[in-house]
Amino acid sequence: MGCFQSHLGSPDQQPLPADEEEEADLQLPSSDQQEAFREYSLGELKAATNAFSRDLIVSESGEKAPNVVYRAKLSNNRVVAVKRFSRLSWPDPHQFLTEAKGVGKVRHKRLVNLIGCCAEGDERLLVADYMPHDTLSKHLFHWDKQPLPWEMRLRVALYVAQVLDHCNSHNLTLYHDLNAYRVLFDQDGDPRLSSFGLMKNSRDGKSYSTNLAYTPPEFLRTGRIIPESVIYSYGTVLLDLLSGKHIPPSHALDLIRGKNLLLLMDSSLEGQYVNEDAAELVQLASKCLQYEAKDRPDIRFLLSAVVPLQKQKEVASLVLMGLSKTPVTLPTMLSPLGKACARMDLTAVHDILLKTGYKDEEGAENELSFQEWTQQVQDMLNTKKFGDIAFRDKDFKNAVDYYTKLVTMMAVPSGTVFARRGLSYLMVGEAELALRDAMQAQVCLPEWPTAFYLQALALSKLGMQTDADDMLNDGASFEAKRQSSWRI
Repeated sequence: MGCFQSHLGSPDQQPLPADEEEEADLQLPSSDQQEAFREYSLGELKAATNAFSRDLIVSESGEKAPNVVYRAKLSNNRVVAVKRFSRLSWPDPHQFLTEAKGVGKVRHKRLVNLIGCCAEGDERLLVADYMPHDTLSKHLFHWDKQPLPWEMRLRVALYVAQVLDHCNSHNLTLYHDLNAYRVLFDQDGDPRLSSFGLMKNSRDGKSYSTNLAYTPPEFLRTGRIIPESVIYSYGTVLLDLLSGKHIPPSHALDLIRGKNLLLLMDSSLEGQYVNEDAAELVQLASKCLQYEAKDRPDIRFLLSAVVPLQKQKEVASLVLMGLSKTPVTLPTMLSPLGKACARMDLTAVHDILLKTGYKDEEGAENELSFQEWTQQVQDMLNTKKFGDIAFRDKDFKNAVDYYTKLVTMMAVPSGTVFARRGLSYLMVGEAELALRDAMQAQVCLPEWPTAFYLQALALSKLGMQTDADDMLNDGASFEAKRQSSWRI
């Protein structure tokens, strides 16, 4: 181990810009660039998140409730991340949509790209690429099997600098609270910068820090951020990469000035790094953390400084991190019927119930199994037939009438009849009667997912959203239980 030495120039002695061809290689393929940013309905995102199920919350997101991030699965089976803001974060839906669409236009290989949003009622939601391999914070501070290797730390420093340079060159406002939670790893193990942080936290360019020790000095003085603030934040990320722990910048600078650099380095690396490269990164962090904003280097300088430190560019990130490329798995998702109920799509619910018919009651003892043919039985069958025809033809008023008559004729109630009459009630605007029928369907078939989904739909119509979400989750649970029993 040799002593640390610095080979960095001063900020006013700018190295040559990084190769423009390399920057071009970082752009997404044309097909991805042309992917349209879109507005999702609240129903679509509720279905994608199992009605914002707690089981789908990304636990290591760095976000504080109620601003939480969910793993989600869209109707096209694409796995995404959905961030749900608190109601007070964005009181103006138009401002939210305008800014989300602006961020959604940005596409870069090193960015967690924003692909959609939703602003309905009090809900403010963002949809982005899903990153399956956790955050930089997890790999630095809470690792299980191995510490983040030195070469991977250098790669993080480079990739973050690349996307910051890209944003700067496109005149995008950067947030000052860049931290280890904002860096995530994609399916290839490559680090990316979260696009959620490009959304302003409030109007007039103000922002709010959650950790004063890591806050740029100018923000503490004035309550405002400036372009140089992101340089300071980048410096704090470099400190995290070097030390493997949360260390206040002021303490780190004292160690650097006192040349106690070994005390700054992550002991879990056990010296597995090149001293000269570590010294370069230490000095770069020191320059970024200067108290006066004018004394900090610019983003182009940062990029040019970290490019030469990359010594294993040909080794895949997954290999460096000791990870395998595994498919993303999610807890049991809502069935097509559950998703249709979540987005309150009555037409889709009708189509599904029509296709399902009475097969969910096969094998059950009900009024449709008879030991003898009597005129009473024939009348009941005719009533059922006319009710089913009206239901099929979307003549919901007559469907209600026929099914009501049928219910009085049945010796044993039918869950399917209650389900069909319940949906018919919804179609004619009788949500309370629909809820009652959905509950009756559950009495007939206590673990029937359809009964729970229809209760959720009726509760949503009645404005009882929390109860509706609970019913959707109950329906999904019984769906999973049913599928498990079938496999057995």
